[in-house]
Amino acid sequence: MAKALPKAAFRTKRGNREMVLEGVDGRSLMARRFREVVCGIEADLGGDLTEAQRQLVARAGTLAIWCEARETELANGEDFNAAEYATISNALRRLLHDLGLERRAKDVTDLTQYLRGQA
Repeated sequence: MAKALPKAAFRTKRGNREMVLEGVDGRSLMARRFREVVCGIEADLGGDLTEAQRQLVARAGTLAIWCEARETELANGEDFNAAEYATISNALRRLLHDLGLERRAKDVTDLTQYLRGQA
C-alpha cells in the first residue's frame, strides 16, 4: 500500500512547487525559461502528473534550456561542440519519448455531462 503524501505544511518548498531550484533567483531569465518549458511539457501531458513524470519533466526542462543556450552561442559565432550538443539532444529526445511526445487531452467531463451523453 502506497503512503499518502505529507500535508503541505510538512513538505519542502520544492515539493509544494513554491520554488523551482534552491538558491536560484526565480526572476532570472534561465529560471523563468525553465518554468516555461516545464509548464509547457506538463500541459502537453494533461497536467495531472505522477511524481516520476514530474522528475522526468524537470530533467527534460533542464536539457531543453541547455540546448537553447548552446544554440544561442552558435548563433553568436562562439565555439560549438557538436558532439556534446548531439548527446544532450538525444538524451532530451529519449526523455520526451518516455513521457510521450503526443499532446494528451485533459479529461474535463463532469458527471452531469457524462450522464447526459449516456441518455
